[in-house]
Amino acid sequence: MARAQNPPPATMMIISNQVEGDLTWDLARLQQRTRYHLFLAYSIKSSDDLLLVCYANWRWEQLLEEEEEGGTPPLVTCGLLSAAMFYCKSCNFDCQSLKKFRKHLSSYKHGMEEAINPPDTQLLCVTKAWARTYPATSEHATAKIHVLWDMNDCPIPEGYDARRVRPSIERAVKEIGYTGPVSITAFADQKETPDHHLLALSSTGVDFAHTLFWVKYSRMITEFEEWTEDNPAPATIMIISDEVASSQYLSSLICRKLQESNYNCFLAYSVRPFEMPILLTSAEWLWDSLLAVSETKRHKCSSGSESVVESSGMFYCLLCICDCESLDDFKKHLSSKEHIHEDNIMNSHFQSAHRQRRLYKISNYHDEVGYSPKTKRVREDNNDFLNTKVAFAVQSTVKSGYNNKNILTLVHIKERDKNYTKYSKA
Repeated sequence: MARAQNPPPATMMIISNQVEGDLTWDLARLQQRTRYHLFLAYSIKSSDDLLLVCYANWRWEQLLEEEEEGGTPPLVTCGLLSAAMFYCKSCNFDCQSLKKFRKHLSSYKHGMEEAINPPDTQLLCVTKAWARTYPATSEHATAKIHVLWDMNDCPIPEGYDARRVRPSIERAVKEIGYTGPVSITAFADQKETPDHHLLALSSTGVDFAHTLFWVKYSRMITEFEEWTEDNPAPATIMIISDEVASSQYLSSLICRKLQESNYNCFLAYSVRPFEMPILLTSAEWLWDSLLAVSETKRHKCSSGSESVVESSGMFYCLLCICDCESLDDFKKHLSSKEHIHEDNIMNSHFQSAHRQRRLYKISNYHDEVGYSPKTKRVREDNNDFLNTKVAFAVQSTVKSGYNNKNILTLVHIKERDKNYTKYSKA
């Protein structure tokens, strides 16, 4: 009700310890559409503060403290007419008189209403009822549209003419009123992409970003951030990915930019997410239905001759930070010694990180059960992991100037390492 009467620009201040979970989710989506500024005050800080863009926050005790320079704020005199509004949601009753409000709460009518319709203690997520597709607004109708396409999550179907991907996307957004220029970047390990797909897509101006599977999503987020820096709002970002649509962490990184700036968001996915995404979208499609948009009006190159025109897309290797203008040059680069060396380094790093995560879990288990690993190999792995932690602690201690907290942490880890070593030898 207050939001309807006070459209942005405006600021909301919420004083509560319960701004987390569904409320955070709903507020984050609300910020993407309305862009209210948000102030928070709490007695216990919530751990779930990743999703919200807060322009100021306070501890409740700090907020109530007297200002050193300003002194104590004036108290409201009881005799003055209250400007506050008292609201009973159960009865849809409001008034500005405290006496009248108390009388209402003790009335038979109010008691009967709450007996018949008990107040709902569960939070109602307002934005869940919002539509998933909206017609284009005047400011976004002709603005740029940038597409980030995950070719692993949403691949080109068998037998589908890859030259129809771009016209399908352009036609789909045009049907809801968006006519701005469309740029498309396809992310994948492009060594796995068939040459005929690379040729067909590049002939329609699709760019390719070569990356490894396990860093693909971080590369997509980086591309999103770089593109928004060069292309200020209003503009639209379109994400074609199952993982980004369903992962709260990945989508929250994009969500923050949408909360702060006037960007639109489109989503496409091969499987509809089990839960509604945190991203507030202006349009959503299933991948198969998106590709079928141009079925009735096929791209002119898909009929008659099967020849493919010269590439107009760019090829990027995100591992080596290398750009190529032709598929031949791109393939030469991917088979070069320099690229293979970089690829091996990245894969080695991934395997090492995976091993460290496994050792971390093993080390935590030994801490919980209170005894040392029994086999020699596991003891060695455990000591390797503890040595890694010591090295990391030393590095962080040096960087931070040897403050007391880091020195104590370092001594503690060293002592644990010695204890484990002694115990395992006994």
